[in-house]
Amino acid sequence: MAWSTTTTMTRSPQVPCMFIFGDSLVDNGNNDQLLTISRANYPPYGIDFAQGSSGRFSNGRTLADVLTQLLGFRDFIPSYALAQSSSILRGLNYASGASGIRDETGNNLNLYNMGARKFAIIGVGQIGCIPYELARMNNRNEKNRCNEEINRAISIYNNGLIKMVDRFNNGELPGANFVYVNTYESSKDVAGNATSYGFEMLDKGCCGVGRNNGQITCLPFQQPCPDQSKYLFWDAFHPTEAANVIYARKAYGSTDCSEVYPMNIKQLASCV
Repeated sequence: MAWSTTTTMTRSPQVPCMFIFGDSLVDNGNNDQLLTISRANYPPYGIDFAQGSSGRFSNGRTLADVLTQLLGFRDFIPSYALAQSSSILRGLNYASGASGIRDETGNNLNLYNMGARKFAIIGVGQIGCIPYELARMNNRNEKNRCNEEINRAISIYNNGLIKMVDRFNNGELPGANFVYVNTYESSKDVAGNATSYGFEMLDKGCCGVGRNNGQITCLPFQQPCPDQSKYLFWDAFHPTEAANVIYARKAYGSTDCSEVYPMNIKQLASCV
């Protein structure tokens, strides 16, 4: 996520605009009109969202939606696919479900050269512990064990992100500030203290098919679990709104450097 430092006539929101890049974790409808199976524009997706099944891969708000609210935006940042020209200066969401990482799209100099000066780099979470991977491990008779091979690879990648953030903050991109959001550690904290966060189900999607509700993701008009707020995962891959709220609040306001480094997003927004 990136912000420009362009001034505005109002003190709110905390930053003048916000641009979002990512995959299905923060997609808000860019895939709705694409010829792909990676879409979430059907019920019960969006069952707890005011706009219904808007293309968000959750029962409600995504992490990006909650951050938008915490930063003081009156409305959610619109998807690139559906945005009106008048909203471009406030920001756009380019996230697309099933997207990957390419050298050219991962080059932060592109955004920097267009005026962005505040960046939040979201690390990769514990993919080895999502219902899809737990279902695969169960198939190997390793019941409800995370795929640590995947998690170890993610740790290597995330460590590289931290080094990149340090490099950019140490003068490689003058005037810019970068924050690393460690969703890997945040998700470990939530899973390890599930009861205190209000979660009762950590290894099963609220909506899905097969072992751990993770072998096939949530199907059109499928009946989900009765209380989404008790589930960490909405489907085979994605968090519930309840989990997204926690992750976003940690990213925005945590004072723990293991969760957000070297400052939180609230502090980043106030940087001059």
